[in-house]
Amino acid sequence: MFDLSGLGEWSDLPFFADHLSTIAEQIDGTFLPPPALTFAALARTQPAATRVVILGQDPYHTPGKADGLAFSIPAQFGGRLDSLGNIFKEIQSDTGQLRTKTALQDWADQGVLLLNTALTVPQGKPKAHARIGWSKLVTQVLDRLNDRPRAFILWGGPAQAYATSLSAHHLILQSAHPSPLSAYRGFFGSRPFSKVNQWLIDQGQEPINWADP
Repeated sequence: MFDLSGLGEWSDLPFFADHLSTIAEQIDGTFLPPPALTFAALARTQPAATRVVILGQDPYHTPGKADGLAFSIPAQFGGRLDSLGNIFKEIQSDTGQLRTKTALQDWADQGVLLLNTALTVPQGKPKAHARIGWSKLVTQVLDRLNDRPRAFILWGGPAQAYATSLSAHHLILQSAHPSPLSAYRGFFGSRPFSKVNQWLIDQGQEPINWADP
């Protein structure tokens, strides 16, 4: 069902041998993103390259909107941006820079792992796959990334539930989810983009270009 060919260094996580088949058995019918893109975030940003993790909730449940990277939307989608639109507003407010490109692969290529706490969703049914076992994968991914200091941005309750599993040497930023339903409860004004970049600079690393490439 799923394309595992691009997992690279992530492929040795026990999840893929021990739990993925159980998840596949629980998925009935069409789900998003399509199977070829389910693990796109991991394939695009390998463990050694990961400098920042943005952890969200679950993929967009509108056809053509989810591309396997959390919050990213294909350029040709043309519909409402919802969470991503609010992310763009915060980038401009926080950094003074403009982001209009909805596909976020350039962030992934700079070492930003764009991961959701559930990697699939049925069409039109948000959160329906939140409890089918994806948490095992997320736990193992975060454990793999505990080896050295990284920046973690945890948006929303499901993401924040993983905060206690992260080592103290990381930068851990938590706020409300950027969804239109919750962005005004603490996402706007949280300034995660400038905080992460200052932390990276303090670590002797290059900052992330959050603006259009």
